[in-house]
Amino acid sequence: MAIRFFFDFSSTYSYLTAMRIEPLADAEGIEVEWTPFLLGPIFADAGFKATPNLSSEAKASFMWEDLSRRAAHRGIPFVMPEVFPSRSVSAARAALSLEGAERAAFSRAVFHCEYGKGMDIAQAETLSEAAEAAGIDPARIAEGIRNEAVKAALFANVEAAKAAGVFGAPTFITGDGSRFWGDAQLRDAFSWERTGTLADLG
Repeated sequence: MAIRFFFDFSSTYSYLTAMRIEPLADAEGIEVEWTPFLLGPIFADAGFKATPNLSSEAKASFMWEDLSRRAAHRGIPFVMPEVFPSRSVSAARAALSLEGAERAAFSRAVFHCEYGKGMDIAQAETLSEAAEAAGIDPARIAEGIRNEAVKAALFANVEAAKAAGVFGAPTFITGDGSRFWGDAQLRDAFSWERTGTLADLG
């Protein structure tokens, strides 16, 4: 059993998911395919010039308020990033240049730098810090960002997201192609993959 976890480092709620998905998946006996992609082309196709979460002052303030309290509830740090929406292309390429456990560890470290420390993930220094935190040589990350095959693979992930009907992040695609959107639907995605039913029918 496996689900595909589409995430963008510029997605606030992807942070919440990234910091909890692995232990929950292990408990369910489900593998997670960490799939970095870019929301920009998705939003552009939908007619948005930027993230819909910033479409009004009220919506933006709610997002930060909600993220702060959910992070506190889960015992993870939250600091508003110094740059938002973040420029996530380099981070996405770096993550995609890695595989398996290394990709997961690096991705969590990037999210921690961004939303746990408020750092700008477009800066090479931030990605180097994330690499070191994940036990990865920063030189490998720098090389991955420049790699032409990785650049093509990131573009392919965007197209795969579009083909799967992804319109936001985080999105979870189960083995039968069903979509679940948002951190709040993570348990539903796991339940659907295991049993074909939702986690809570109430």
